[in-house]
Amino acid sequence: MSTADARTAENRREPGIRDRVLILPSVICSHEVTEEIADRVPGAVATPHDHGCAQIGRDNDRTARTLVAMGDHPNVAGCVVVGLGCEHVQSDALAGRIADRGVPVRELSIQSVGGTDACLEEGVAAAEELRADHAVENGGPDLGDLTVGVVSTDLAEPTVGRAEPLVGEFVDRVRSAGGRVVVAGTERVRAHPDAARERFVGDREAIEELLSDRGEPARAPRVAREAGEYAPAEVGRLWGEGRIEEVVAYGDRPAPDSGLALVDSASRFEEAATGVVAAGAHIVVHVTGDGIPTGHPLAPVLKVSATRATLEAVGADIDVDARETDAAGLARRVRETAAGEPCRAERHGVTSFAIERAGPSL
Repeated sequence: MSTADARTAENRREPGIRDRVLILPSVICSHEVTEEIADRVPGAVATPHDHGCAQIGRDNDRTARTLVAMGDHPNVAGCVVVGLGCEHVQSDALAGRIADRGVPVRELSIQSVGGTDACLEEGVAAAEELRADHAVENGGPDLGDLTVGVVSTDLAEPTVGRAEPLVGEFVDRVRSAGGRVVVAGTERVRAHPDAARERFVGDREAIEELLSDRGEPARAPRVAREAGEYAPAEVGRLWGEGRIEEVVAYGDRPAPDSGLALVDSASRFEEAATGVVAAGAHIVVHVTGDGIPTGHPLAPVLKVSATRATLEAVGADIDVDARETDAAGLARRVRETAAGEPCRAERHGVTSFAIERAGPSL
């Protein structure tokens, strides 16, 4: 097992709001081992996924880039990278890239340490060492200190009419306080290209590339179809009144001074949440008409809904009833969560992790 601990005074990391040790599989073949390691170490989480091997080109690059972003997330105190030994995304190279960003890292592979049992034993020891020696510096609950991710997974009338305008007002509050917002869900942008151009003030080439026909709308056909049925102003309420300053590639982070950035990701929750977390979101606000209960391993996810049937059926899974809350109330709930109050998904221990694919795996 090799060690790379490159945290220095010159390479300080952004403060977080949670204190996780991440057990990061570099490949699908090691994800069960990482889950077992995380189960044995309090405060550790794993990000099991189906990637890291048999991918080519843009997908292979996207997977590696996203995994580095997970290891370097503000809510991560340290990272144990676990590989198999023969994958495309090699665990030692991945650990090196994460360590270069100032993260305490330990790395091992199943083949190099003598098999699954040995990997479990060494992985637990490495995670416990990181847990004891390192901690996330808490940035505090002020909105201006936060990067907030926003995901909306449907365009039903209660969502568009009540929940999204509420979140849009909250987005304006975050930006006014000096915080940053990263939004996923490019289907609505492509459904209204002229309106997207009007709302965008960044690199024109970036927005034109996003709007080009590359087949991405097929990733979430229902939302793409619904977006086209609404006026541009209606589907843009989620972003508040501000202009989009940057388009961020999946797995990348926006510039530090970007107040509102659009992540190139469709709106399916698991992939979209990973996209905004990779973009640095400390916390995710998820607008859901269906009541999707799952969270994300690294960032708390606040569920917001205005759909009566959903609130009646799974109200215990929803953090904010948009019918009865204003922007100040949502901001207060976000600050409480940032200060350590568990959201519903955290209380229930329900998380999911997925990386969006650009094309098929082989």
